[in-house]
Amino acid sequence: MAPKLSAHADAIHLNGKLFARVQQLYDKRNSLGLDPESAYLLERYYKDFVRAGAKLSDSDKEKLKKINAEIATLQTDFEQNVLKERNASSVVVDGKEDLTGLTDNQTASVTAAAKAEQKEGKFVIQLQNTTDQSLLGSLQNRPLRERIMEASLARNSKGGEFDTKTTVLRIVQLRAERAKLLGYANHAAYQLEDQTAHDVPIVNKLLADLAPPAVANAKREAADMQKIVDQQGGGFQVSSWDWDFYSEQVRKSRYDFDESELRPYYELNHVILDGVFYAANKEYGLTFKERHDIPVYQPDVRVFEVYDRDGKPLALFLGDYYARPSKRGGAWMNAYVQQSDLFGNKPVVANHLNIPKPPPGEPTLLTHDEVRTAFHEFGHALHGMFSKVKYPRFSGTSVPRDFVEYPSQVNEMWANWPEVLKNYAKHYKTGEPIPQALLDKVAAAEKFNQGFQTTEYLSASLLDQAWHQLDPSQIPTDAVAFETEALHKAGVDFAPVPPRYRTFYFSHIFSSGYSAGYYSYLWSEVLDADTVEWIKDHGGLKRENGDRFREKLLSRGGSADALGLFKNFVGRDPYIEPLLKRRGLDRPAGADDSHDSSDQNHRTREAKLALRLRL
Repeated sequence: MAPKLSAHADAIHLNGKLFARVQQLYDKRNSLGLDPESAYLLERYYKDFVRAGAKLSDSDKEKLKKINAEIATLQTDFEQNVLKERNASSVVVDGKEDLTGLTDNQTASVTAAAKAEQKEGKFVIQLQNTTDQSLLGSLQNRPLRERIMEASLARNSKGGEFDTKTTVLRIVQLRAERAKLLGYANHAAYQLEDQTAHDVPIVNKLLADLAPPAVANAKREAADMQKIVDQQGGGFQVSSWDWDFYSEQVRKSRYDFDESELRPYYELNHVILDGVFYAANKEYGLTFKERHDIPVYQPDVRVFEVYDRDGKPLALFLGDYYARPSKRGGAWMNAYVQQSDLFGNKPVVANHLNIPKPPPGEPTLLTHDEVRTAFHEFGHALHGMFSKVKYPRFSGTSVPRDFVEYPSQVNEMWANWPEVLKNYAKHYKTGEPIPQALLDKVAAAEKFNQGFQTTEYLSASLLDQAWHQLDPSQIPTDAVAFETEALHKAGVDFAPVPPRYRTFYFSHIFSSGYSAGYYSYLWSEVLDADTVEWIKDHGGLKRENGDRFREKLLSRGGSADALGLFKNFVGRDPYIEPLLKRRGLDRPAGADDSHDSSDQNHRTREAKLALRLRL
């Protein structure tokens, strides 16, 4: 269906008579007496048509149609091959003794996975979407950890029927050719023109300025782990498959804190009902009632009717939380029905996660990251549910790609908010609330491992830009060599911290909508971190803050300039300092010890200045 859907879109945007009508209205826009949303709609549609090729010659339109159809097919092929390779790359373990370090719940999961894959008597470790794999922090068997990481890193690039190297090169080639046809230097220039960052140099500077302090922090973290390896007589250098295992030991020694201690307090039902929904009630006045009478596409999907602060129905919310072989990886929000006053539609939105499903009768215990993801995706859901616009073109999350993650990242703050935590973080067996001492350790360890997290993210973002800033004449013939060189050139080729996604399973940029836009999570986090500080300064979890965020920003969707909506809420331009502070980049790596560097200080100040000037 992909090429058919592409052709359908082209039949609209490349229709000369239709565009002539849009052009006529656009030329008279200042004399039409339009309300602000209608005026913005006209500007957006005109821009949509032009960016889609409406002003091209008939011959160039035909070229564009062929390019779009082929890209659509290739993107679908890429996504399907990534899913098939992930399912085919499970790591099979013969003996239980190799699983030392796993909890009973984790062992039950790999046992159930073996049964699902008809490998009775063995254990199966199924890979998740990202390069890093969740069990690496628990497994004591180093050769097994290496097998898992190598299987993850090799996906879709080791030959065979699911290899995506050729697909990647062709997609990049076609995107570059399309950008040229539309009058842009490259695909990144085309994509960024319509984002809040606006142009390539701004994004390049953002990533380039933040990479050095991030990598420096990661190297300091690796050195801390190496000390433990050496003290234990390990006799090896820390590698990517060692990172989670030994960083957890550093965390334990530094904060007297083992993240596995949290899992018994993070039971899925409590997290959603008593955490995610509870925070939404306190901040926005929402209430939720589960519906069992509405058909669902999969038995595990849950449906909730959402009632507004006045008690009237607002939306339907679907929760699709468990992983399954037919489901793509990662987590996302869908709007199955978009709100609009034009058609009188109320929103139907869903959150899709990929939490491993435990065996029947066992509780679904989450990691801290999975809890944060649940709050994050519900932030997207709120954006969709609170939408109050006339036109569906602007509904909910129909905003620039580098702005869409901002409200969802703000909603993550409630995952660790003391009042919310105490309401949902209760032991699944005893019902006892999470101890305050453990909460204190969580708070103290918040900035831990930020060098790793920032570096793996920046590496993927830099790869995205490297691929999409190519001219059609610059497309390489060796995708693996290009990736290696791109990471080296950007200064992020630190082997213990591979990219969050390697090129060959990077679905965000080769099959979803994030091509030349993966930087947007960081860009949005600038706004997010600043907003979180504002909310804290104004009393935190209270209705006044929620009502203001809803009125000034969430309800407006894409009906006005995105950065303008931010400024309307906060009352000023954004600051970058809260982000740098959150990620531990407000000072050089190791500034609390002897590793300070005037050059690093200079780079950090430069990063602050670069973003302050732009934002």
